[in-house]
Amino acid sequence: MLQQTQVKTVIPYYQRFVLKFPDVDCLAAAEMEDVLKAWEGLGYYARARNLHRAARKVCLDHSGCVPDSYAAFRSLPGVGDYIAAAVLSIAFNQPLCVVDGNVKRVLARLLMIDDPVNAASARERFQFEADRLLDRKHPGCFNQAMMELGALICRPSNPQCGECPVKSRCLSYQNDRTREYPKREVRPEKPLHHLVAGVVFKDHEILIARRPMEGLLGGLWEFPGGRVEADEPPEVACIRSIAKTVNLQVAVDCHVDRIKHAYTHFRILMDVFVCRHCGGTVRLNGPEAYRWISLNEIEKHAFPAGHHKFIPRLRTILQSFLEPERTRRS
Repeated sequence: MLQQTQVKTVIPYYQRFVLKFPDVDCLAAAEMEDVLKAWEGLGYYARARNLHRAARKVCLDHSGCVPDSYAAFRSLPGVGDYIAAAVLSIAFNQPLCVVDGNVKRVLARLLMIDDPVNAASARERFQFEADRLLDRKHPGCFNQAMMELGALICRPSNPQCGECPVKSRCLSYQNDRTREYPKREVRPEKPLHHLVAGVVFKDHEILIARRPMEGLLGGLWEFPGGRVEADEPPEVACIRSIAKTVNLQVAVDCHVDRIKHAYTHFRILMDVFVCRHCGGTVRLNGPEAYRWISLNEIEKHAFPAGHHKFIPRLRTILQSFLEPERTRRS
């Protein structure tokens, strides 16, 4: 959970998650949709899917016990070098060194490393330096100390050098060059995609579609839509993309909201519309499943974080569309 995610953000999610899935057997027995719902809001949903798959593999291949060998643990779904080193060093005291963003920052300042911390080509350099410093008798404590040092003291901005327990050995501090480290590659701005989503209502129900399990936001539910083409009005794009993805003919009744949201590699600008079903039956082209649900059932399904930015406003607007016809006329 904690890769690229702050501890304070994860704690309430973690507490709810372990209450719902208190052990590996419970997690393995759960439906993927329930796991995604419990994860909802954290992002990086591939981690939830892999955690669920790993739990099932642990139960199936290792009798419910997390393996302590590197090869076996590394073979679990979603486990890479970082996760393997972190878990095996902390849980099993194996001499493996964790290198994450916090550790890289500490090393860059401590040793005045000029390699950019965000460059793939520098990964081996930082791993080498971390391995060289590792306390092999207490690898778990060492790894946790390095990560905490980076998170709490050697922070990205305004590092607390006066409180640092290794300042006497820190080259950037001794040379008054702390602000120059870590070095970073300048990367281009994330591309912006203009999207539309249509909340299609029919007979007091609304249509939701589930994304394919693999890929971005895999397994999450959403309102059907797509990209806005060049010089295309958003309303037209909404009608066109709904016809393309779910084979329905709709009419746009109102604009709900325009939201902005950032993902790891791109940003979105999404126009959301309430749409009235005018014809056709659902035939999927892209989504893997669909449901017609009542307004009160929205909260039972896991949606992307971007959708949660407009769902509260959507609830208010939909009340006027989904109430009985005689009430709307009065």
